[in-house]
Amino acid sequence: MVQKQQPNYTFALTVVIIVCFLIGFVTTMNNSMIEFCKNAFNLNETQGQLVNSAFYGAYAMSIPFALMMNKIGYKATLVLGLAVVGLGFVLNFLCINSNLNGDVATIYWMFLGCMFIVALGIVMLQLVANPYVMVLGSPEKGAFRMTLSQALNSVATTVAPIFILNVILSGKDAQSAVPSDIPFPYLGLGLFTLILCAILYFLKLPNINEEEQAAESGATERKYKSSVFMYPHVWLGALGIFMYMGVEIGIPSMLPAYFKEDPSLGSATDYLWLYWGGMMVGRFVGAGILSKFKPRAILTTCLVLGALCVAVSFLLSGIAAVYAMLASGLFHSVMWPLIFNLGLQELGPHTKSASGIINLGVVGAATLPLLMGRVVDEPSLGVGFAIAMMFIYYGYIIWFCNWGSKIGISSK
Repeated sequence: MVQKQQPNYTFALTVVIIVCFLIGFVTTMNNSMIEFCKNAFNLNETQGQLVNSAFYGAYAMSIPFALMMNKIGYKATLVLGLAVVGLGFVLNFLCINSNLNGDVATIYWMFLGCMFIVALGIVMLQLVANPYVMVLGSPEKGAFRMTLSQALNSVATTVAPIFILNVILSGKDAQSAVPSDIPFPYLGLGLFTLILCAILYFLKLPNINEEEQAAESGATERKYKSSVFMYPHVWLGALGIFMYMGVEIGIPSMLPAYFKEDPSLGSATDYLWLYWGGMMVGRFVGAGILSKFKPRAILTTCLVLGALCVAVSFLLSGIAAVYAMLASGLFHSVMWPLIFNLGLQELGPHTKSASGIINLGVVGAATLPLLMGRVVDEPSLGVGFAIAMMFIYYGYIIWFCNWGSKIGISSK
């Protein structure tokens, strides 16, 4: 029998890398806008965290979008997602630019609404990127490819805060932020995304079929359950992502409040790139070591070390405590792809639908930072108590990594 040649997915992976860069850039830029919005719109901590709620709340559409992706395919979802992102940015320009003389509260709600539209497109792109990377190659290298794609995503997350400082703020101090700083940079992002959308529309991308890949790899003997909803590790993985978002977004979301308690530290926006830069370095390193160590061991180690960085920050003060918190980004770096990979184990034809369920966990970034912001605004609690809530998130992920991800699947 002549063995069928393995398809070359290099070009398809390159396209996914571009999408991963855009996802990382837009997502981190949104989170990094919290301090900007608090100053420009005169907000308290809870109101400022609505930036996260509006953006990550769109992930509640993950399951419907995953079902849609099953119907229309990867490429159509990719193009549609880019179109929605571009539309959201252009609407942001039109709405804010035409209402600059209006009430700042109204402008803020317009901003949040438009960013929700942008986030809907990002959800579609996220759904495409994660399973695409998983199936573009051998299953045993899935975690490696996903971590590598996230490493490149982290390049964008490091650039995004710098973009805010040098383009949106144009070198001004964050305390001087005003609504009129927003429209034109966002228009530029919208036009870039729409141009990318048009280019990808005319490009030929492979149609990935998990069922055919399973047959070609000799996995036809495996019997899958009738529904993805019957796999407990998928739902536990979604909760893992939910908790992880409190870990990843918790530090950069709480940093402005931490700096507010000690004005001598300066502006949190000046330091955010260090956190995301640490995640970038960690993902590149992680992509290299994943081929040598078991994913569960790496994830457990990173969880313990990340929690240790946060714990050490409570023993320090001033800028030293800030650097300890920022250092946690180095260990948060590989958590997303490893949690996601554990949730997608042994699913075959259910991979696309499972991706939607697991992505639903991203709404943790819409709820947990908002809850933490409410804790900060409570005089008897404060920012220290809010940051301490992260130890609960770390604890659950450790449990999922070592026990919960094995529930309902055959042992490896």
